[in-house]
Amino acid sequence: GVTFSGGEPTTQARELVPVIRQLQANGINVCIDTNGGIWNSDVEELFGLADLTLLDIKEFDNTRHREITGMNNTQTLGTALWLEEHQRPFWMRYVLVPGLSDSEKDIRALGEHFKDYRMLRKVEILPYHTLGKHKYETLGWKYQLEDTPLNTSEQLARAKALFEEYFTCVTVN
Repeated sequence: GVTFSGGEPTTQARELVPVIRQLQANGINVCIDTNGGIWNSDVEELFGLADLTLLDIKEFDNTRHREITGMNNTQTLGTALWLEEHQRPFWMRYVLVPGLSDSEKDIRALGEHFKDYRMLRKVEILPYHTLGKHKYETLGWKYQLEDTPLNTSEQLARAKALFEEYFTCVTVN
């Protein structure tokens, strides 16, 4: 299969649609890795074609999401709902950032919201890492998570156990 990732592949939805149609015509599965924050008719068509969507959800609480990303999460949650209503399979990918997105309250809010979604096929916990730090340095930007520690195995196990109270399809990447 082919996964379109980013940046954000939905910014090029119009161009991706014919590519996906050609790939699928040749028996190749297509996955879209997205934050789900963009919506228009081209994006809707893109999600309608994709065999799987990997939906990155940074935070459930809209105020905290805005603090973390600079944007609200209304469209991201709307994308998840559209995928569910249109029977399009997706994974929820959740970056576990110590001190930022690792509280029990945050995880339970996601669990409560998504627990009845039948098209949610996997909950993937992504441990926080600093692999992109050099990009900020190259651009001369301040890396906002400079003092954020990496996850401990205990934090990851705790998050997994909390998510497993709601889902049977939880993994730690």
